[in-house]
Amino acid sequence: MAEALISVLLEQLASITIQLVQQQVKLVVDVKKEVANLTHYFQAIEAVLKDAEERQVKEASVKLWLDDLKDVSNEMEDVLDDWNTEILRLQIEKQEKEAGNALDKTKKKVCLCIPTAFFKSGQVSRVIFRHDIAKMIKELNDRLATIANMRQNFQFQYTKSGTEHIERQKTTSFVDQTFGRVDEKELLVGKLLSKSNPEGQSPIVIPIVGMGGIGKTTLSQLAYNDKRVQENFKDRIWVCVSDPFDELNIAKTILARLGGNVNSISSDLDAFFECLQKSIEGKKFLLVLDDVWNQDYMKWANLKLHLQKGAVGSKIIVTTRKEEVARMMGAPDNTINLKVLSDENCWSLFAGIAFANSNQDECRNLEPIGREIVKKCKGLPLLAKVLGGLMRSKKTKKEWQDVLSSKIWELDIVEKQVFQPLLLSYYDLTPMIKRCLLYCVTFPKDHIIDKEVLIELWMSQGLVGSVGNKEKTMIDIGESYFDNLAMRSFFQNFEEDEFGDINRCQMHDIVHDFLQYLTKNECLIVEFKGGEERVELPNKLGHLTIMFAPEGPFPLSFDHCQRLRTITTFNCKITSLSRELILQLKCVRTLNLSRNDIEEVPDEVGGLVRLRYLDLSYNEKLKKLPDSLCNLVNLQTLRLDECPGLEKLPEAMGKLTSLQHLHAKRSTDLKLPKSIARLKSLRTLDPWVLIEGEGGLRLSDLRDMDELQGTLLIGLVGKLKDSAASDAEEAKLVNKKHLLHLTLGFACESESAIQEAVLNALLPNSNLVSLKILGYGGSTLSYPNWTSLINLKSLTFSYGNVCKYVPLSVLGYLGSLETLRFKDMRKVKKVGFEYSLDHQVILFPNLKQLQFEGMWEWEEWDHHDENDATSSSPTCFMPRLSTLSIWNCHKLKTLPDFLRRRKTPLLQNLIIGYSCDILSQSCKDRQGPEWSKISHIPNIQIDEETVQEDGVWIEQED
Repeated sequence: MAEALISVLLEQLASITIQLVQQQVKLVVDVKKEVANLTHYFQAIEAVLKDAEERQVKEASVKLWLDDLKDVSNEMEDVLDDWNTEILRLQIEKQEKEAGNALDKTKKKVCLCIPTAFFKSGQVSRVIFRHDIAKMIKELNDRLATIANMRQNFQFQYTKSGTEHIERQKTTSFVDQTFGRVDEKELLVGKLLSKSNPEGQSPIVIPIVGMGGIGKTTLSQLAYNDKRVQENFKDRIWVCVSDPFDELNIAKTILARLGGNVNSISSDLDAFFECLQKSIEGKKFLLVLDDVWNQDYMKWANLKLHLQKGAVGSKIIVTTRKEEVARMMGAPDNTINLKVLSDENCWSLFAGIAFANSNQDECRNLEPIGREIVKKCKGLPLLAKVLGGLMRSKKTKKEWQDVLSSKIWELDIVEKQVFQPLLLSYYDLTPMIKRCLLYCVTFPKDHIIDKEVLIELWMSQGLVGSVGNKEKTMIDIGESYFDNLAMRSFFQNFEEDEFGDINRCQMHDIVHDFLQYLTKNECLIVEFKGGEERVELPNKLGHLTIMFAPEGPFPLSFDHCQRLRTITTFNCKITSLSRELILQLKCVRTLNLSRNDIEEVPDEVGGLVRLRYLDLSYNEKLKKLPDSLCNLVNLQTLRLDECPGLEKLPEAMGKLTSLQHLHAKRSTDLKLPKSIARLKSLRTLDPWVLIEGEGGLRLSDLRDMDELQGTLLIGLVGKLKDSAASDAEEAKLVNKKHLLHLTLGFACESESAIQEAVLNALLPNSNLVSLKILGYGGSTLSYPNWTSLINLKSLTFSYGNVCKYVPLSVLGYLGSLETLRFKDMRKVKKVGFEYSLDHQVILFPNLKQLQFEGMWEWEEWDHHDENDATSSSPTCFMPRLSTLSIWNCHKLKTLPDFLRRRKTPLLQNLIIGYSCDILSQSCKDRQGPEWSKISHIPNIQIDEETVQEDGVWIEQED
């Protein structure tokens, strides 16, 4: 963890000199010299940190040395944070001056006032402040010099890689005791015996992927020793690979198992490979490469090349913790992702070891406690075996109860046998990703982790920097960190959004216990279990999680926790925050008070100038935020989801120039101040942006927000001006290249012509994936320049009460469109598929779902039969359509002619839902006048109730 922190500090120290020049401010004399010394000491220490981080597990003196280093590093980070905040304050003052008299009214209401505890007004006070920073830098430099000199006492290694120091247990093909895995074994054996050989591959690779201790090796052993596999493969070879990936040793092992004399071959790798090819030529073999870490494709490709002389049907099993390895080996279709054991199988594995020497009475007596102990395993077979071995020598209820009451990470045997494999995975991470993983311990066990939230939390702690990469955004880097941890099995139980992207996950309990073990002096989870509980917080506590706090004021004091950087609450009912409490949190960067009953936020919150992340979501009684919130010049994320009582944000929000993410889903009455337009760095803006005409936000205020990404919701309310179309054009949505999902809501009283002009002027960017148009009051649906939306997959029209005709011709050219919906367009009488083409084309080439609902006046389809030789219709119309759904369309009498296919039917599902009486009768009893059009469709539902989402467009969806 110190390794990553120091890399960040080195980058910040390097930037100080540049800032001195660019910002035209100076520290006191000799500070540049002190900065140079700091950099020198940090670089000297950084060179030995890999060895120190690994040795601290077993050497208490090394851990103490690292703790001192972390203390100095954290204090240095705070000092640099003060310095950078001073620079930021100067930038804001400059912007205020440049803004001129246009913001005079705003300035009178809320002036920028960095609290006196950090920055005092006036030039004299600023000089004093900078002198204080210089003094702190010198003091920290002296302490760091002592720590740097002490490193020589430990004789740290400079060159060894992070994964060489941990002892790895060598595996063999011998099967240890196991329970369960019957289905997984049959799946693996089936792949081994399969005669299919896609694209002539030989040998076929079958990766088994999963976290450490999940049973990858055991599953391989079960298949390796299966009688059917033994009969199918005369030559079977087991190689424990581990790290590093040594092709020479692997080749030696394979040759030895095939009966070759490895001692007679020179140590040259090419010579071994030549002998390997000859030994394996024409043989159908099974090779197990157990515990592979290597991601170097060239090493793998070189080995595989010399294994291709084997007979067709040869197979290679690869066990690995890293999904990247499976991908690198080019075997995604054959990959087996191993999951945890069932509760009963986990119990059987535990009991088979724990009760091996016990009589039946002892088993019955201890079984209830044993089953509770097994619950701690959460299906991890390695932990079940280790705990089973631990309990084998314990015969009394008290001894078993003591183990049940202990934290898993407090048991020595778990530390030695379970955490060692996890340490291997941990040390294989880069320093920055290690810190990100450790921060996940601030979540409770079994918590569903939102990826977006997690990355923003990492950012708030400075864990996602731009070290070594100036082009990618912090969000991009954070996503790469998340993917890295996910592919190495630190996360599990993934959930995906409608577009197939992972958005949520969980951690296995043993991973959480492991992280607690690594951070036990820095992170703490406090659970209130009823009654008055006294909690003593460690002085050097960095991150605090509070659970089940009862109704009332904040339950803890932080007067002696000088380095606290995170406070987060879960399942709490806190109603108020005292001013005294807020003043104690001067180092806090992350403050999560969501899902409480907070009614008011004290003005003193503006003094938390180091705060990067503030979450007040789901505080339903919260009615306003203090104006002092705008003093939080470092704030990156503000979350206000589902705060129904919150009606507006402070007027001076435009001064939060560091703000990147403003979340306010389902806070439907929230009004954004006009100054929000100054936040050019804003990436997330997911409350409804309400365009209200006089005095409020205008569409043109979105002009400079080109960094917006994800989802944008624009609501046009009230009376639009004649200039609304011009404003819409000035919004420059086409320049917002990172915007993927756009919703346009029309709840205005303006005439149809103005609404049509606004829609025509709002041209989105070509990267847009989904578009929703709600409440549109134009008399016709026109689609100007929409053919530029080449990546659009989903398009929805809802709640239109004016338009009478829906033309579809232009939409047919949206080549990526997969879903098209029309909902509650209650005046529409005709849906048209008109064409005026003099050549043949494919319209809607990728459309899969077409849905109509609530089209009360809809009577007919305007469509030419694509098989009519006299028409100018396209060659093909909706060739990939799989589902057509129609609900609540009272007057519709017919189905479209294009359903009558000449070739093989592609449409799989037809749903004629509730309140489609005329159409239902036309298809009833498989003999109505419309039945001939649809008889070939495999799945038809008629008159079946289907629940649809209710609500008006202004409501936010999940």
